[in-house]
Order: sequence, then structure tokens, then C-alpha cells
Amino acid sequence: MSVKTFHTPDATGDGVELDVKFVMVARTAAQSNYCISGQHPLVQNVTVTEGGTANLTCRVESNDNTSLQWSNPAQQTLFFGDKKALRDNRIELVRASWSELTISINDVTLTDEGMYTCSLFTMPVRTAKAYLTVLGVPEKPEIDGLTKPAMEGDHITLTCITQGSKPAANLRWFRNDKEVLGAKEVNASGKTFTVRSSLQLHVDRNDDGVAYTCRVDHVALSQSQQQATEVLEVHYAPRVEIIHSLAVPQEGQYLKLECESKGNPSPDPVMWTKDGGELPDLDRMIVEGRELTFTSLNKTDNGTYRCEASNHLGTSSDEYVLYVYDVPTILPPSTTPPLHPILPDPTDLLGTHASDPTVTGNRDPNALGQHGTDHALIGGVVAVVVFVTLCLIIVLGRYLARHKGTYLTNEAKGADDAPDADTAIINAEGNHAHAEEKKEYFI
Repeated sequence: MSVKTFHTPDATGDGVELDVKFVMVARTAAQSNYCISGQHPLVQNVTVTEGGTANLTCRVESNDNTSLQWSNPAQQTLFFGDKKALRDNRIELVRASWSELTISINDVTLTDEGMYTCSLFTMPVRTAKAYLTVLGVPEKPEIDGLTKPAMEGDHITLTCITQGSKPAANLRWFRNDKEVLGAKEVNASGKTFTVRSSLQLHVDRNDDGVAYTCRVDHVALSQSQQQATEVLEVHYAPRVEIIHSLAVPQEGQYLKLECESKGNPSPDPVMWTKDGGELPDLDRMIVEGRELTFTSLNKTDNGTYRCEASNHLGTSSDEYVLYVYDVPTILPPSTTPPLHPILPDPTDLLGTHASDPTVTGNRDPNALGQHGTDHALIGGVVAVVVFVTLCLIIVLGRYLARHKGTYLTNEAKGADDAPDADTAIINAEGNHAHAEEKKEYFI
């Protein structure tokens, strides 16, 4: 039997003496060869997140009471069997036996990363090495470069930065829920990395109220996400559009005109005018916010209505031409059949087509050009009817005049030779003796 003493420095520089007694027992050659080939320490590499706990385990399949030892990358002994050798409160013994030695390192830092050694004190000493990998957790990202408010047409650059990641983190940009591509830059800082990602924007009114999010992807963030979000505020000049409630306004109807204006800052209130001046009848024309309401339309409401909205970036307006149509009259059905065929009224046909949006192609019934076209068409139809009537009168007159001349000529035949009128008529009807002598000429 022999006694050996090992001196192992701790983290404070002091020494801790371990008295280890090795009992050397004589064995046969066959037994000695079996022990050497069957005793070999088994370890595994370990990966842990910074701030977590790392468990290092060393096992032996068969052991003849030989001690196991863990040492750190600086070759300082942490535990020899169940004896603690390094004064570090973060290092604790989990399990110690002749076949296993497991220790734990709490609150792991990046400096704890490296190669750890498990030693089995046989003759000769056998070792196994396990690498401890410490993941650096990236810090919460920050977004820089945003100006509030931004103006429509501006070019801005959003920059997202995160530090402390190991390995280098990946940064991703999202416009609301849709991912957009940024430019990435990685810089090493000791054992960790600083990552930047830039996003170029040409700001327009569609970016107003949009959330831009920078998200960190890293293996150390499997259970949680690190991200930052900024919401853009964009100022822009207004745009105005008038929405009307009636397609064909008629007398006595209720009409509402809505001035739809979009701008930031909001162009409130809006201004209504008629034909370049103020509204004439405020009793029937009611202005409430962005709406102009006519309680009962009449012909005096005809005109051009203008809505105007403005903010500090500009002014916008829209116009609506109002033409109030007559209310169509409906006659009661007649019980007496007409003496002459009744032709369809061209005005009724035109009115029907004008009020049918499928025929007019969804044109605005208030357009002045269309009204003028209706009058021209009606005049053309009336002219055709008058012309046909005159032609009929002329033809009928010529026909009556021709028959009257013939009667007078026949009555005169034989009148010269007859003693009286009766004889002359008889001669005209039946006597043709002098037919060749008396001839009739029509000029």
C-alpha cells in the first residue's frame, strides 16, 4: 500500500490538499489486463445558455474503486471524487460513486466555455474531454432613425441593433405581418457579436399607421422572442371626393352629398359653396360636418356644388353638378278606344332610356350634354312627322282635283247637239257618234 498527496490550486490562488490513498493490490496478469481494457471514462459535450446551469457527467462501465476527477479548461481540479477542490460557490456536486461523477455549474458565463476533462486514475491514467458551449443571449433590439411625424415623399432609414449574441443573431423586418428584406451587418465584440440591420423606406400616405417590427432570431431564444416595434405617422395633403345618395334627383326628393376627405392632419371642417358663392337656402340645405343635405329638392337647387378641404400641407376640392328632374306624371287608363293609331311618344322613350342606368352606361344623369341631345332627337322626330303629313295632304289634293275634271268633261259631251240638258246627258253616256270630233285635253 502507498499514499500519494495531490496539491490543486483553487480560484483564489490558495491550495487545497487532498489526501488520496491508493491501495496497490497484487493481481495476476490476466486480471490486470481486464481492468485496464474495461475501465474508460465516458463523457458528452454540453451546450447551455448564458445564465443557465451546466451538468457535467463522467461515467465508467466497470471500476475497481478507482477515483474520478473533473478539471476545468485551466486544468484546475473541480472535484476529486466527492471532494470539492475549487472554491467556487457556483460549482456543486450532483452525484459521486465509483462508476459516476456528476457536477453542476450554476449561472454559467461566457468565460466558463471551454474543454473540461474527466480523469480516471488507473495505471496509466485515462481521460475523456467534454466541451462546454455557452450561448450568448442577444439583448432586446432597438430601432433608430425614425422621425415623428414623417412627411409624404421623405426617404428614411430604419436601423435595428442588438448586442451580446453568440453566435451572431439574425434580424428580420416585418411591415405589419408581412416580412420585408433589410441589409444586415455583423461586428465581433470579444466573444459576442453586435448585429445591425437597415431598412430603406420611401414614405407615402399608405405608410401612415403601419407598424414596422424588428425581430431577433437566435438559438438561445427558443422559448421567447426579442423584438421592437415602431408605428409610422405620416403627414400628407388631403384628397377630396363627393359621394351623392341619388342617381337621378327629382323634385321633392331628399338628397345627401358627403364630402369624403382623407388627409393627415385631418382636414376638419370642410367648406361647401354653390356656383362659387355661399349656399343660398340654409333652411333646406343643412350642413352637418362633412355632409350637405337637401330636405326637399326643387329647380332652384340646380347648380355646381363644391367641397373644399385643407391642412398645412395643401388644399383639395371636388365638384358635383346638380340637375333636378321633373317628377314623371302618370295618366289614368282610357276606356274609349282611340280613333287613330297612337304612336309612341318619343319623349317617353327617351325618358325611359335616360333613367335606365343599363342603357345610359351608368352616365351621370346630371350631365348637361345628355339633356341637349334629348331635345335634338325630339325635334328630329317631330320634323319627320310633319313632313310625312304634308306629303299625304298634297297627294290627296291632286287625286280629288283629277276626278272632278273628268266629271265635268263627260257631262259636256254632246251638249252642243242636244236641245236640252236631259238629251245632252243621254248623249254623253251612250252616244259616241261625235267621240272623234270632241276631244278633251288636260294641261
